[in-house]
Amino acid sequence: MPSPTPAKVVHPHTREPTVAHRCRPRIGWQPVCRLEQLQPARGVAALAAGRQIALFRIVEPNGADLIYAIDNIDPCSGAAVLSRGIVGDRHGEPTVASPMYKQAFSLRTGHCLDETDKHVEVHTVRRSGGWIHIKIPDTRTQ
Repeated sequence: MPSPTPAKVVHPHTREPTVAHRCRPRIGWQPVCRLEQLQPARGVAALAAGRQIALFRIVEPNGADLIYAIDNIDPCSGAAVLSRGIVGDRHGEPTVASPMYKQAFSLRTGHCLDETDKHVEVHTVRRSGGWIHIKIPDTRTQ
C-alpha cells in the first residue's frame, strides 16, 4: 500500500500547523492522523474518503485512552462544527455538544440526546503503528 501524501492543515483549537493525509477514496482502512496529534477531550476534523469526520480522544477515569469518530456535520444546523464542540458526558455516556445549538450527541452511538429524531454516523476506528485509521465502508452496493 502506498504511503499517504501529507498535507499541511491548521488544528481547529490551537491554530498550530498539523499534518493531514490525502488519500484517494478507497474501501478499507484510511490513516487520518497520528495519535499524538489528538489532545484529550478535544475534537479534530479530518477528511476521510471525501467525508468530514470529527475525531475525539477521551481518557476515562480508569485510564482507558479511547478514540471516537463521528460525522462532523451537525444535523440540526447543517454546519461542519461537531469537531469544535464541547466534550463531556451524560450519566457516563461520552458526548459532544454542538457549538451551534448545543444539542449533545453520543460519541458511542451518534444519537442526539436532546432531539431523538437526529443522529450522526459513527465510524469504526483503529490504532496501528501510532496512526489513527478510519474504516471506509463499501458503499457501492448501497
